[in-house]
Amino acid sequence: MTWVANNLDLIASLTAAHLKQSALPIILGLLISIPLGWLAFRYRFTRGLILTTSGLLYTIPSLALFALLPPLLGISFLSVANLVIALTIYAVAIMVRSVADALASIDPSVRSAAAAMGYGSWRQFWAVELPLAGPVILAGLRVAAVSTISLATVGILIGVENLGYLFTNGLQRRIVPEVLAGVIAVMLIALIVDLLLAAIGRLLMPWVPGRRSGRRALQSHVVNP
Repeated sequence: MTWVANNLDLIASLTAAHLKQSALPIILGLLISIPLGWLAFRYRFTRGLILTTSGLLYTIPSLALFALLPPLLGISFLSVANLVIALTIYAVAIMVRSVADALASIDPSVRSAAAAMGYGSWRQFWAVELPLAGPVILAGLRVAAVSTISLATVGILIGVENLGYLFTNGLQRRIVPEVLAGVIAVMLIALIVDLLLAAIGRLLMPWVPGRRSGRRALQSHVVNP
């Protein structure tokens, strides 16, 4: 592992770049997926269209998507923007169904209770539906985050330097420790981000560990605001 010891600065800089390139698509994917997932849940005629389209987006090979986005959006092929937009599309493809399924899993009686208490559709969504759907949405977000961090490595193929550089450079020069360093770094980032999201989920949704008791408490809040 002499190569690793001699190149810690390189590994650190590539790790920081990789994390930065992955974070934005994860955040954007969540923000875009929530309204799309709500539309898929709320209107029957849009559900099939949105879920099918999002599912098909994930089947597009990354290199093909990199080639399609620049002429469509007027961005450079060899750019971070190309990578970020592609990763955002993949994140949305994963998360839309999670959001739709999470909203569909809410007991209709809870919505009826909220409506009876005078909650408008907007307030009902933010105060009742989204908190109850939160645990399932968080599970989808964690999957999307790990997938995004892994997929970001292909950015090196369009000239975006991140941990994928350790794979291609290590393979070309036949330096096995360099490749292993890249693999381990990606795994560590994915693990840390996953644990961080789980911790944030426990902080924002304390009812997750005891879902039944937490749900009863939230339902009680709707009935007795």
